[in-house]
Amino acid sequence: QVQVTESGGGLVQPGGSLRLSCAASGTMFSRYAMGWFRQAAGKQRELVATIASGGTTNYADSVKGRFTISRDNAKNTAYLQMNNLKPEDTAVYYCNAKLFMTWWGQGTQVTVSS
Repeated sequence: QVQVTESGGGLVQPGGSLRLSCAASGTMFSRYAMGWFRQAAGKQRELVATIASGGTTNYADSVKGRFTISRDNAKNTAYLQMNNLKPEDTAVYYCNAKLFMTWWGQGTQVTVSS
């Protein structure tokens, strides 16, 4: 069983930045594909960004140019750097790790408001 834990959420003003972290357990972290998703109130969960084991990244159009996903295999951690945040980025952000199966974290709240 792989445990996935997100951190780094909070309240930020429009135009601000946050960095989310996602720690995943296990000795095969370097082989996991990691992903960030978000779910706003009353909406379906949507993909934000993914990073493959080899480092290839993919982004939702709504966050391209503002968000950056990265990973540090030595720390078993993936990151989501979020810049120029907008009120519509407000959501619970979830991380997952995928290798034959998919494991999800509990989520971290991001609120963008003045």
